[in-house]
Amino acid sequence: MNKLLLMSAAMFMGISLLASCTNRDMGTVGGAAVGGVAGNLVTGGSGVGTAVGAVAGGVIGNQATK
Repeated sequence: MNKLLLMSAAMFMGISLLASCTNRDMGTVGGAAVGGVAGNLVTGGSGVGTAVGAVAGGVIGNQATK
């Protein structure tokens, strides 16, 4: 029960924070998400590959929405 409550609260706070984002912020977040998934797939689940992909995707998403 406590785990479900904490997950619900975290999701609610995350969604409410995204509602106040600019287009550039959303591009950065979206790019980081896609980059992280791509980095994970390319490196076979490596944590470093996922992190590098997320950073690179965030930078690309930020610059693309400039």
